[in-house]
Amino acid sequence: MAADYPKVKVLAALAAGLTAFGFAPILVRLAPDTSPLVLVVYRTAFAVLMLLPFWLWQRSSEKRKGKGKERLWIVLSGACLGLHFICWISSLYYTSVASASVLVTVHPIIMILVERLWYKRGFATTTWIGVVMAFGGSLLLGISDSQIEQSFADPLFGNFLALTAAIIFVFYLLIGQKIRQKREWVDYVFPVYFYAAATCVLVAVVLGKDLTNISTIGIWAGAGLAFGPQILGHGSMNFAVKYVSPTLLSTLILAEPLLASVLAFVLFAEMPPLTSILAMCIILAGVGLTWRRGSSKKSG
Repeated sequence: MAADYPKVKVLAALAAGLTAFGFAPILVRLAPDTSPLVLVVYRTAFAVLMLLPFWLWQRSSEKRKGKGKERLWIVLSGACLGLHFICWISSLYYTSVASASVLVTVHPIIMILVERLWYKRGFATTTWIGVVMAFGGSLLLGISDSQIEQSFADPLFGNFLALTAAIIFVFYLLIGQKIRQKREWVDYVFPVYFYAAATCVLVAVVLGKDLTNISTIGIWAGAGLAFGPQILGHGSMNFAVKYVSPTLLSTLILAEPLLASVLAFVLFAEMPPLTSILAMCIILAGVGLTWRRGSSKKSG
């Protein structure tokens, strides 16, 4: 973590972002009759439209031309984000909110391995303990959730999609850290969201989805997903990744299943058993340990 980073702004952005993430699966569940591919197209398109005025204003006051290689990284980042959205939103149509939310947040383990093996980055012992605790709690939450007697279309396939979304998210975060250092927030997120939307539209069209086949509540759900989880949620991550290790960020996101599970219980009667409550406490403790210590570079 940078020594001179704006702590208040970063913490405030993360608090708003993590809260917004918790509402994402709830908004998806509100539109069960809308194809997940159609919903993700509306989500990403709305996010682009919402940010367009701010991006145009910044471009008018500061002309900036990205190099060809930088633009290529931005296109790749947007494609990763679009595929992440497609896999994760689709998973919610096949498995439970808690399972999908848990499995999509297992990326800290993947991130730790990538940063350690690729960037030769070392971490304090407490960071490792915190990540393992958080991951263990998430695993326990997923196992506990699978024992709830509720019917879902195809839990195994849904869990696979959520896990795939987690793997793609790792690449998205790493690319974001690389490019975000050189760009202001809106100058990074707008083109990334634009290419994410383009990726989603392309996949939907190739798979033959009718983008006009969406209900009114589906449109509202798409707008809510755009403003909350995407602009506030992913936007806060893109803001903080300039100052905070991607591994610490990805571990903080493990807190998202807590709020999502509670909301799923209140709104959809997905009752978490006692083991789920225990798992939530373990996740919180792990997140706390991970956030206390930063990462340190070391060779070898």
